[in-house]
Amino acid sequence: MTKAKKACYRVTNWREYNESLVRRGDITLWFSEDALASWEHANEERKVGRPFTYSDGAIECLLTLRELFRLPYRQTEGLGRALVKLMDVDVPIPDFTSLAKRAAKLGVSLDLPHRAGPIDVVVDSTGLKVYGAGEWRSQAYQTSKRRTWRKLHLSINAATHEIVAEVLTSRACDDADMVPALLAQIDAPVATLHGDGAYDRWKLYDELAQAEIQPVIPPRKGASIRRHGNSAQPRLPRDEAIRGIRRLGRKGWKRESGYHRRSLVETSMSRLKQAFGPRLKNKAFQNQRTETRLRCKLLNHFTQLGMPTFRWN
Repeated sequence: MTKAKKACYRVTNWREYNESLVRRGDITLWFSEDALASWEHANEERKVGRPFTYSDGAIECLLTLRELFRLPYRQTEGLGRALVKLMDVDVPIPDFTSLAKRAAKLGVSLDLPHRAGPIDVVVDSTGLKVYGAGEWRSQAYQTSKRRTWRKLHLSINAATHEIVAEVLTSRACDDADMVPALLAQIDAPVATLHGDGAYDRWKLYDELAQAEIQPVIPPRKGASIRRHGNSAQPRLPRDEAIRGIRRLGRKGWKRESGYHRRSLVETSMSRLKQAFGPRLKNKAFQNQRTETRLRCKLLNHFTQLGMPTFRWN
């Protein structure tokens, strides 16, 4: 019996991709002249009390550097001071307390380019640790240590690998309940939604039907058809998936329906944790939301700088 040969691939645009990896650490890419030009402009919105000294763009610029280099707030302030000194720019740097307070209410855009036509999205969720003992310590001592996690729900454009929507919740939140909140963030029309078995919920199918979105979600094992073929009403997508599984088998249905595109969101989650770590630095929930939003925005910039192209051998 011969052993199956493992599929191999190689990067065909290594020179361009290598340059994009180098540019990720370019300070001038993030600490731009546009950000410095509006550094001390007060916000246009009215607020009670003294107006802000620094614009939202200035706060976001420093918080972006904080996520990019995984810094605490105090070191972020120090990095900002060093940068304006090296660049010979006369702008004040907000202190670490102001950064933390403004981060709680900062609105961050994912900075996506406009794309014409409908898109296919892939949804899934992953856990981000807040505090608690590590996996090795928990297994070594067999003790239940206090551990807290957040759940990050992502929606990925299957064609461009960009994060088009994200929601941070507690770990007890159901994945299917967060899909409407994800879809509400997407400006482009959505044609198809790919998700794993956690999204096999009738309430979600009904919401997708109202939005005219085709679901590609595997029904649970032993699922039964709700609307049979002799009905005068249109066939349900979930029923069609069950029929396809009965006809082709679960593996065959996944290949035919394109379900395996769902792995794209798992790749994005892996890239997110490799670039910024699996742990959140902030303890306050509002600051954590801004933190994860900035990470997703940075990952989109990484994607736009350049992605590898592969050729299978």
